[in-house]
Amino acid sequence: MTNEKKSALIRLIALVVFIIALFLAMRFLPVQPWLRDFNDWIGRMGVAGIFIFIIVYAVATVLLAPGAILTIGAGFAFGLWKAFLAVSAGATLGAALAFLVARFIARDKVEAIAQRNEKFRNIDTAIGKQGAKLIFLLRLSPVIPFNLSNYFYGLTGVKFWPYVLASWLGMMPGTFLYVYIGTAGKAAVAAAAGGAAVKHGWQYLGVFERRFRRHHYCNNLGNENRARRTQEKHGCKVTGGKKTLAFGPCLSLSR
Repeated sequence: MTNEKKSALIRLIALVVFIIALFLAMRFLPVQPWLRDFNDWIGRMGVAGIFIFIIVYAVATVLLAPGAILTIGAGFAFGLWKAFLAVSAGATLGAALAFLVARFIARDKVEAIAQRNEKFRNIDTAIGKQGAKLIFLLRLSPVIPFNLSNYFYGLTGVKFWPYVLASWLGMMPGTFLYVYIGTAGKAAVAAAAGGAAVKHGWQYLGVFERRFRRHHYCNNLGNENRARRTQEKHGCKVTGGKKTLAFGPCLSLSR
């Protein structure tokens, strides 16, 4: 193995270790509370907060931090259109940075593999030619992990600027949806508890999230006997062969 191949292999291994380390850090560190506190802080910063948010969102994307919290929080902090523009800019910048990290660290090794394997070379060439279209369509799907996919695309043959444009356009619908959730949540909090409650809005959104998860968990258990025991534990009540949720944390539902 030549020194060049060894160097490419080492860079590929380093990229894999880097991604695994980031994933574990996001898994075991209290990242979500940190992001909520950050959103509370930048919401009081005015216009400067928007630019700070864009930079932090881009860095968070590279570090595999959960983007949904930042996106919803932006809608809560800035309002619909300011938040949409800020998230769109931050997500696109972060996607571009992660792409470049993968491209310059491990792309050489992928090209070396492609040269030795004709089938892999054909796939890599096809992705390079049709990459922008594929990326645009994949960005529309909420199933594809956004942060990890940025690194994967950097390993393919897709060109940088078509990738950036396709990512920016493909992320718009999802960005708008999550920002709208945050904006609607702020309006709901203000309407339900008065304007002063907006200062503590993340607490209300956290309660809503826990209640939704409890409702979803009670509703989707397959085994009826197990469902009855679990529903009693979570505060749900089953009467007359129908599932009826007994109090506020579970939404009313019957089958």
